[in-house]
Amino acid sequence: MNPRIAIVMGSDSDWKIMKKAKELLLEFGEEVHAQVVSAHRTPEDLQVFTVWTEKNGIHVIIAGAGGAAHLPGMLASYTTLPVIGVPVNATALNGMDSLLAIVQMPKGIPVATVAIDNADNAALLALRILATFDIKLKQKLELYREKMKTESRSKTANLT
Repeated sequence: MNPRIAIVMGSDSDWKIMKKAKELLLEFGEEVHAQVVSAHRTPEDLQVFTVWTEKNGIHVIIAGAGGAAHLPGMLASYTTLPVIGVPVNATALNGMDSLLAIVQMPKGIPVATVAIDNADNAALLALRILATFDIKLKQKLELYREKMKTESRSKTANLT
């Protein structure tokens, strides 16, 4: 099975956050391609990476970035694939710089953006995108939501 989702980050220091997305995707039975591509240190690799994703059946890119956080936007400028940005808390600004850099994309270059360090939601959003044409995945997501409901309802017992 070829991966349908790629996880990319500017540095391996982002992996502590981004691996959460991979772990969740694997729970859903998704193969994942993970790679480091720096928008600043290896900009020529960005275009090569996006061409590779399109030729190899990737449907969604999850891009984690800290600091200046140009990676998600630069990826989105090279492809029409959906890009989901994960702002990573990597500076003294606690990830706010990354969040603003990712969410403030110019008109015509959209990047979906999740909360700071919330790679889990990026994985779930990627799964929802895939579920628009994969009924089995949609059913897995519905079971996941039911499990969350059950867990949430059971927490009342903790209030005694």
